[in-house]
Amino acid sequence: MVRILTKKLYLCGVNERRDIIVSNTLAGIGKGEVAGYLCHAYCHKGFCEFKYNNNVYRLKVGECLIIRRGDLVERVNESDDFHVDVVYVTPEFIEVSTPHSNYGMKGSMALFNDPILHLNPEQQKVCALDFDYIKRRLALTTHNFHRDAMINAIQCMIIDFFDFHASLYGNEKITSQYADLMERFLALLEHGDFRKNRDIGYYADKLCVTTKYLSEVCKKVSGFPANYWINRYTVLDISRQLRDKKRSFTELTYLYGFSSPSYFSRYVQKYLGASPTDFRE
Repeated sequence: MVRILTKKLYLCGVNERRDIIVSNTLAGIGKGEVAGYLCHAYCHKGFCEFKYNNNVYRLKVGECLIIRRGDLVERVNESDDFHVDVVYVTPEFIEVSTPHSNYGMKGSMALFNDPILHLNPEQQKVCALDFDYIKRRLALTTHNFHRDAMINAIQCMIIDFFDFHASLYGNEKITSQYADLMERFLALLEHGDFRKNRDIGYYADKLCVTTKYLSEVCKKVSGFPANYWINRYTVLDISRQLRDKKRSFTELTYLYGFSSPSYFSRYVQKYLGASPTDFRE
């Protein structure tokens, strides 16, 4: 199934749920047809600048990009000669395609802070082949085992991403126990618990562990303690809410459980480097 979406974007679905979308632009990431999809991109030529997690990044030739939260991407600016392969995959299809390895947890945490992998020449060849193979397999819609073939193709890409990341940052083993705890901790943050609960004790109680153990596991898996991730999710969410000028600071104070607007303002100043008023302007 192929469908023209924009001048640059086309879609190939392995079933009616449109598990995989292939594109040659990063415009519209996290929106419309690709809202909620995980984004994987490889740059062949030119560059693309964008803002993600309140930081500005530039994707250049020979680099790959992995973004799990496309809704955090803003201000995408592609150069005139930008040539990129993009593969969007639903979280459900990623889950069935991911190999049985706990390394994915470590990789995803690192990519949350920096979504770009700087590849060496050999890795660039492998990455380009992965994307080309996915596109070719998607075109074989009459294959009797098309879905299984696509699971295999996406899994190959994921395994190579694991290898790229391990080569760059080390291949320290993550136990299943650590990975499970980190996954449950992040699930609470993804659910939005940080809006009312920013004390590590709340999360430790919910996960039936001590605060010290939770922080140690977070540091082991991601390189940062638990408080870092609680504040990171909070700050990113606040920055999005502040862009909505219809929402008053008093309303946001209540939304995030601060005792007063002045306390909310001090928090924003500390973590965003500007007062709510200045940040909104």
